[in-house]
Amino acid sequence: MAETQAPPAPSLWLALAGSVFVGVLTAVQARINGQLGVRLDHPMAAAVISFGSGLLLVTAVALLVPSGRRGFAALGRGLRERTIPWWMLIGGAAGALTVATQSLTVGIVGVSLFTVGLVAGQTVGGLAIDRIGYGPGGVVPVTVPRLVGGALALVAVAVMLLAGEGVADVPVWILALPLIVGVGLSWQQATNGRLRQRVGSPLTATFVNFLVGSTLLVVGALVVTILTGPPRPLPAEPWLYLGGALGVVYIVMSAALVAHTGVLLFGLGAVSGQLVASLVLDAAWPAPASPGLAVEIVTVAIALCSVFVAGFWRTRR
Repeated sequence: MAETQAPPAPSLWLALAGSVFVGVLTAVQARINGQLGVRLDHPMAAAVISFGSGLLLVTAVALLVPSGRRGFAALGRGLRERTIPWWMLIGGAAGALTVATQSLTVGIVGVSLFTVGLVAGQTVGGLAIDRIGYGPGGVVPVTVPRLVGGALALVAVAVMLLAGEGVADVPVWILALPLIVGVGLSWQQATNGRLRQRVGSPLTATFVNFLVGSTLLVVGALVVTILTGPPRPLPAEPWLYLGGALGVVYIVMSAALVAHTGVLLFGLGAVSGQLVASLVLDAAWPAPASPGLAVEIVTVAIALCSVFVAGFWRTRR
Protein backbone atom coordinates (compact mmCIF):
# COMPACT_ATOMS: atom_id res chain seq x y z
CA MET A 1 0.00 0.00 0.00
CA ALA A 2 1.29 3.48 -0.83
CA GLU A 3 2.56 5.68 1.96
CA THR A 4 0.39 8.61 3.05
CA GLN A 5 1.27 11.65 5.08
CA ALA A 6 -0.03 11.65 8.64
CA PRO A 7 -0.18 14.98 10.49
CA PRO A 8 0.97 14.92 14.12
CA ALA A 9 -1.63 14.42 16.83
CA PRO A 10 -2.72 17.50 18.82
CA SER A 11 -0.68 16.32 21.81
CA LEU A 12 2.43 16.21 19.62
CA TRP A 13 1.75 19.76 18.39
CA LEU A 14 1.60 20.95 21.99
CA ALA A 15 4.72 19.01 22.94
CA LEU A 16 6.60 20.48 19.98
CA ALA A 17 5.48 24.00 20.91
CA GLY A 18 6.71 23.33 24.43
CA SER A 19 10.08 22.14 23.14
CA VAL A 20 10.46 25.38 21.12
CA PHE A 21 9.71 27.40 24.26
CA VAL A 22 12.33 25.37 26.14
CA GLY A 23 14.82 26.44 23.49
CA VAL A 24 13.91 30.10 23.93
CA LEU A 25 14.47 29.83 27.67
CA THR A 26 17.80 28.10 27.08
CA ALA A 27 19.00 30.95 24.84
CA VAL A 28 17.99 33.60 27.36
CA GLN A 29 19.67 31.66 30.16
CA ALA A 30 22.83 31.34 28.07
CA ARG A 31 22.99 35.10 27.57
CA ILE A 32 22.43 35.76 31.27
CA ASN A 33 25.01 33.23 32.45
CA GLY A 34 27.53 34.35 29.85
CA GLN A 35 27.23 37.96 30.91
CA LEU A 36 27.50 37.03 34.58
CA GLY A 37 30.66 35.06 33.82
CA VAL A 38 32.16 38.11 32.09
CA ARG A 39 31.22 40.45 34.94
CA LEU A 40 32.68 38.12 37.58
CA ASP A 41 35.67 37.16 35.42
CA HIS A 42 35.09 33.67 36.84
CA PRO A 43 32.85 31.37 34.72
CA MET A 44 32.70 28.64 37.36
CA ALA A 45 31.51 31.06 40.04
CA ALA A 46 28.80 32.28 37.67
CA ALA A 47 27.77 28.67 37.02
CA VAL A 48 27.56 27.97 40.77
CA ILE A 49 25.33 31.02 41.29
CA SER A 50 23.03 29.97 38.45
CA PHE A 51 22.76 26.30 39.42
CA GLY A 52 22.72 26.98 43.16
CA SER A 53 19.83 29.42 42.90
CA GLY A 54 17.98 26.91 40.74
CA LEU A 55 18.51 24.22 43.37
CA LEU A 56 17.02 26.41 46.11
CA LEU A 57 14.03 27.30 43.95
CA VAL A 58 13.18 23.79 42.79
CA THR A 59 13.58 22.41 46.33
CA ALA A 60 11.10 24.96 47.69
CA VAL A 61 8.60 24.34 44.88
CA ALA A 62 8.87 20.55 45.14
CA LEU A 63 8.23 20.66 48.90
CA LEU A 64 5.19 22.92 48.48
CA VAL A 65 3.52 21.03 45.61
CA PRO A 66 1.82 17.67 46.42
CA SER A 67 3.22 15.99 43.32
CA GLY A 68 6.69 17.06 44.37
CA ARG A 69 6.31 15.54 47.82
CA ARG A 70 4.99 12.32 46.29
CA GLY A 71 7.99 12.34 43.98
CA PHE A 72 10.38 12.69 46.91
CA ALA A 73 8.67 9.74 48.62
CA ALA A 74 8.97 7.66 45.44
CA LEU A 75 12.61 8.66 45.10
CA GLY A 76 13.30 7.59 48.68
CA ARG A 77 11.60 4.23 48.14
CA GLY A 78 13.45 3.68 44.90
CA LEU A 79 16.81 4.36 46.52
CA ARG A 80 16.08 2.14 49.51
CA GLU A 81 14.79 -0.71 47.38
CA ARG A 82 17.44 -0.14 44.69
CA THR A 83 14.85 0.09 41.93
CA ILE A 84 16.33 3.40 40.75
CA PRO A 85 19.79 2.75 39.27
CA TRP A 86 22.62 5.19 39.92
CA TRP A 87 22.86 6.26 36.28
CA MET A 88 19.37 7.79 36.46
CA LEU A 89 20.68 10.19 39.11
CA ILE A 90 23.60 11.76 37.24
CA GLY A 91 21.83 13.74 34.51
CA GLY A 92 22.83 16.87 36.42
CA ALA A 93 26.43 16.37 35.27
CA ALA A 94 25.40 17.43 31.76
CA GLY A 95 23.48 20.37 33.20
CA ALA A 96 26.55 21.47 35.13
CA LEU A 97 28.66 21.28 31.96
CA THR A 98 26.04 23.28 30.06
CA VAL A 99 25.93 26.14 32.54
CA ALA A 100 29.72 26.22 32.91
CA THR A 101 30.13 26.35 29.12
CA GLN A 102 27.53 29.12 28.83
CA SER A 103 29.37 31.18 31.39
CA LEU A 104 32.69 30.62 29.63
CA THR A 105 31.78 31.11 25.97
CA VAL A 106 28.57 33.10 25.40
CA GLY A 107 29.93 36.42 26.63
CA ILE A 108 32.66 36.11 23.98
CA VAL A 109 31.05 34.49 20.93
CA GLY A 110 27.37 35.29 21.45
CA VAL A 111 24.34 33.05 21.81
CA SER A 112 24.14 32.05 18.14
CA LEU A 113 27.60 30.55 17.90
CA PHE A 114 27.02 28.73 21.18
CA THR A 115 23.79 27.33 19.76
CA VAL A 116 25.56 26.17 16.59
CA GLY A 117 27.57 23.66 18.61
CA LEU A 118 24.44 22.53 20.43
CA VAL A 119 22.69 21.91 17.10
CA ALA A 120 25.36 19.48 15.96
CA GLY A 121 25.69 17.77 19.32
CA GLN A 122 21.95 17.37 19.91
CA THR A 123 21.40 16.08 16.38
CA VAL A 124 24.04 13.36 16.66
CA GLY A 125 23.18 12.55 20.27
CA GLY A 126 19.43 12.52 19.69
CA LEU A 127 19.65 10.16 16.72
CA ALA A 128 21.85 7.71 18.61
CA ILE A 129 19.81 7.79 21.84
CA ASP A 130 16.49 7.34 20.05
CA ARG A 131 17.90 4.48 17.96
CA ILE A 132 19.18 2.47 20.94
CA GLY A 133 16.03 3.16 22.96
CA TYR A 134 17.69 4.90 25.89
CA GLY A 135 15.00 7.59 26.17
CA PRO A 136 11.77 7.21 28.17
CA GLY A 137 9.76 6.46 25.02
CA GLY A 138 11.89 3.42 24.18
CA VAL A 139 13.22 2.81 20.68
CA VAL A 140 12.13 5.59 18.31
CA PRO A 141 12.50 4.63 14.62
CA VAL A 142 15.06 6.68 12.72
CA THR A 143 12.92 7.27 9.64
CA VAL A 144 13.92 9.09 6.46
CA PRO A 145 12.16 12.34 7.53
CA ARG A 146 14.03 12.26 10.85
CA LEU A 147 17.34 11.73 9.06
CA VAL A 148 16.59 14.56 6.64
CA GLY A 149 15.63 16.82 9.55
CA GLY A 150 18.89 16.01 11.31
CA ALA A 151 20.86 16.62 8.11
CA LEU A 152 19.24 20.03 7.69
CA ALA A 153 20.24 20.89 11.25
CA LEU A 154 23.84 20.05 10.31
CA VAL A 155 23.53 22.21 7.19
CA ALA A 156 22.58 25.09 9.49
CA VAL A 157 25.75 24.41 11.44
CA ALA A 158 27.84 24.44 8.26
CA VAL A 159 26.34 27.75 7.14
CA MET A 160 27.15 29.36 10.46
CA LEU A 161 30.71 28.02 10.53
CA LEU A 162 31.59 28.73 6.89
CA ALA A 163 29.87 32.07 6.38
CA GLY A 164 30.09 33.64 9.84
CA GLU A 165 32.14 36.82 9.97
CA GLY A 166 33.76 36.27 13.35
CA VAL A 167 34.22 32.47 13.33
CA ALA A 168 37.80 32.58 12.02
CA ASP A 169 38.91 34.41 15.15
CA VAL A 170 37.26 31.95 17.56
CA PRO A 171 39.54 29.22 19.02
CA VAL A 172 38.58 25.70 18.03
CA TRP A 173 38.18 24.55 21.63
CA ILE A 174 35.49 27.18 22.24
CA LEU A 175 33.47 25.76 19.34
CA ALA A 176 34.12 22.18 20.50
CA LEU A 177 32.72 22.73 24.01
CA PRO A 178 29.15 23.53 22.85
CA LEU A 179 29.31 20.45 20.60
CA ILE A 180 30.07 18.25 23.61
CA VAL A 181 27.35 20.04 25.58
CA GLY A 182 24.82 19.28 22.84
CA VAL A 183 25.52 15.55 23.03
CA GLY A 184 25.31 15.77 26.82
CA LEU A 185 21.97 17.58 26.67
CA SER A 186 20.44 14.79 24.59
CA TRP A 187 21.62 12.26 27.15
CA GLN A 188 20.43 14.47 30.02
CA GLN A 189 16.95 14.88 28.56
CA ALA A 190 16.61 11.11 28.13
CA THR A 191 17.99 10.38 31.61
CA ASN A 192 15.76 12.93 33.33
CA GLY A 193 12.79 11.65 31.37
CA ARG A 194 13.41 8.10 32.60
CA LEU A 195 13.86 9.27 36.18
CA ARG A 196 10.64 11.25 35.88
CA GLN A 197 8.83 8.07 34.80
CA ARG A 198 10.25 6.19 37.79
CA VAL A 199 9.36 8.79 40.47
CA GLY A 200 6.22 10.17 38.79
CA SER A 201 7.21 13.84 39.10
CA PRO A 202 9.27 16.11 36.81
CA LEU A 203 9.94 18.32 39.85
CA THR A 204 11.73 15.49 41.63
CA ALA A 205 13.77 14.67 38.54
CA THR A 206 14.70 18.35 38.29
CA PHE A 207 15.71 18.45 41.96
CA VAL A 208 18.08 15.52 41.48
CA ASN A 209 19.48 17.20 38.37
CA PHE A 210 20.22 20.44 40.24
CA LEU A 211 21.59 18.70 43.33
CA VAL A 212 24.14 16.69 41.37
CA GLY A 213 25.04 19.60 39.09
CA SER A 214 25.46 22.06 41.96
CA THR A 215 27.76 19.65 43.81
CA LEU A 216 30.00 19.22 40.78
CA LEU A 217 30.09 22.96 40.08
CA VAL A 218 31.02 23.85 43.65
CA VAL A 219 33.96 21.45 43.50
CA GLY A 220 35.01 22.87 40.13
CA ALA A 221 34.71 26.47 41.34
CA LEU A 222 36.88 25.74 44.37
CA VAL A 223 39.57 24.23 42.15
CA VAL A 224 39.48 27.16 39.71
CA THR A 225 39.59 29.69 42.56
CA ILE A 226 42.65 28.00 44.05
CA LEU A 227 44.39 28.02 40.68
CA THR A 228 43.39 31.45 39.31
CA GLY A 229 42.04 33.50 42.21
CA PRO A 230 38.61 34.61 43.44
CA PRO A 231 35.88 36.22 41.30
CA ARG A 232 35.21 39.95 41.10
CA PRO A 233 32.55 41.49 43.39
CA LEU A 234 28.97 40.51 42.60
CA PRO A 235 27.21 42.87 40.16
CA ALA A 236 24.12 44.75 41.32
CA GLU A 237 21.76 44.06 38.38
CA PRO A 238 19.04 41.58 39.50
CA TRP A 239 18.50 40.09 36.04
CA LEU A 240 21.99 38.57 36.09
CA TYR A 241 20.78 36.10 38.74
CA LEU A 242 17.74 34.74 36.87
CA GLY A 243 19.63 31.95 35.08
CA GLY A 244 18.88 29.37 37.76
CA ALA A 245 15.13 30.05 37.73
CA LEU A 246 15.02 29.71 33.94
CA GLY A 247 16.94 26.45 34.23
CA VAL A 248 14.34 25.05 36.63
CA VAL A 249 11.53 25.86 34.21
CA TYR A 250 13.10 24.35 31.12
CA ILE A 251 14.43 21.22 32.83
CA VAL A 252 10.99 20.48 34.33
CA MET A 253 9.45 20.99 30.89
CA SER A 254 12.11 18.83 29.22
CA ALA A 255 11.51 15.92 31.59
CA ALA A 256 7.76 16.13 30.97
CA LEU A 257 7.85 16.60 27.18
CA VAL A 258 10.59 14.28 25.94
CA ALA A 259 8.44 11.16 26.48
CA HIS A 260 5.91 12.57 23.95
CA THR A 261 8.37 13.68 21.26
CA GLY A 262 11.43 11.44 21.46
CA VAL A 263 14.89 12.82 22.13
CA LEU A 264 15.75 13.85 18.56
CA LEU A 265 12.47 15.63 17.84
CA PHE A 266 12.55 17.40 21.20
CA GLY A 267 16.11 18.49 20.51
CA LEU A 268 15.22 19.87 17.07
CA GLY A 269 12.30 21.85 18.49
CA ALA A 270 14.44 23.22 21.30
CA VAL A 271 17.21 24.12 18.87
CA SER A 272 14.76 26.07 16.70
CA GLY A 273 13.60 28.03 19.73
CA GLN A 274 17.19 28.66 20.71
CA LEU A 275 18.13 29.91 17.25
CA VAL A 276 15.18 32.27 16.96
CA ALA A 277 15.82 33.69 20.42
CA SER A 278 19.55 33.83 19.71
CA LEU A 279 18.86 35.85 16.58
CA VAL A 280 16.85 38.39 18.56
CA LEU A 281 19.37 38.54 21.41
CA ASP A 282 22.44 38.88 19.19
CA ALA A 283 20.73 41.49 17.00
CA ALA A 284 19.89 43.59 20.06
CA TRP A 285 23.12 42.81 21.93
CA PRO A 286 25.87 41.63 19.54
CA ALA A 287 28.87 39.79 20.96
CA PRO A 288 32.48 40.44 19.82
CA ALA A 289 32.58 37.29 17.66
CA SER A 290 29.04 37.46 16.29
CA PRO A 291 28.72 35.76 12.86
CA GLY A 292 26.54 38.56 11.48
CA LEU A 293 22.78 39.08 11.27
CA ALA A 294 22.37 37.84 7.67
CA VAL A 295 24.09 34.52 8.44
CA GLU A 296 21.99 34.08 11.56
CA ILE A 297 18.73 34.64 9.64
CA VAL A 298 19.67 31.98 7.07
CA THR A 299 20.67 29.56 9.83
CA VAL A 300 17.39 30.03 11.69
CA ALA A 301 15.39 29.39 8.52
CA ILE A 302 17.26 26.14 7.81
CA ALA A 303 16.87 24.93 11.40
CA LEU A 304 13.13 25.61 11.34
CA CYS A 305 12.88 23.57 8.14
CA SER A 306 14.66 20.71 9.91
CA VAL A 307 12.00 20.66 12.63
CA PHE A 308 9.18 20.78 10.07
CA VAL A 309 10.59 17.84 8.11
CA ALA A 310 11.44 15.68 11.13
CA GLY A 311 8.29 16.44 13.12
CA PHE A 312 5.43 17.01 10.73
CA TRP A 313 6.17 14.81 7.72
CA ARG A 314 5.52 11.57 9.54
CA THR A 315 4.62 8.64 7.29
CA ARG A 316 2.52 5.53 7.79
CA ARG A 317 1.64 2.55 5.66
